[in-house]
Amino acid sequence: MAGVQSIYDFVVKDISGNDVSLEKYKGKVLLIVNVASQCGFTQTNYTELTELYNEYKGKDFEILAFPSNQFGGQEPGSNEQIKEFACTRFKAEYPLFDKVDVNGNNQAPLYKYLKSQKGGGLLGDNIKWNFAKFLVDKNGKVVDRYAPTTSPSKIQKDIKKLLDA
Repeated sequence: MAGVQSIYDFVVKDISGNDVSLEKYKGKVLLIVNVASQCGFTQTNYTELTELYNEYKGKDFEILAFPSNQFGGQEPGSNEQIKEFACTRFKAEYPLFDKVDVNGNNQAPLYKYLKSQKGGGLLGDNIKWNFAKFLVDKNGKVVDRYAPTTSPSKIQKDIKKLLDA
């Protein structure tokens, strides 16, 4: 990823297909998550992500949700269906992005970068399942990576620490 200095160097598509420069999130703490509608982790994660967002949204915090259908085909819907699901059922107000691959030959460049900054430890760098999470500081540096089994509420203290820094 030659020439990439931070996540601000990436342009991604939002759920409606519009280009979004991640530079617009400069100065904010970010939690970047690969989401799915039909996963065993869906209820807990979407509920807690919404709670986190509601608590910190006015305090330079943003959640960036990237749907992915790579794990068990658990995000089969169109972008419109995904948006309807997240926004209606879970009242998600944080940004949803275009469905992406997070592993493999067609992986989104952003995810390739995230994994290069915070590997997955003994099990390799690949994302293991839906709801893997990356925490990014106000300078666009990837500071931590959390397993799909880590619920968003357990990350709250780390978010708060970055917000207070």
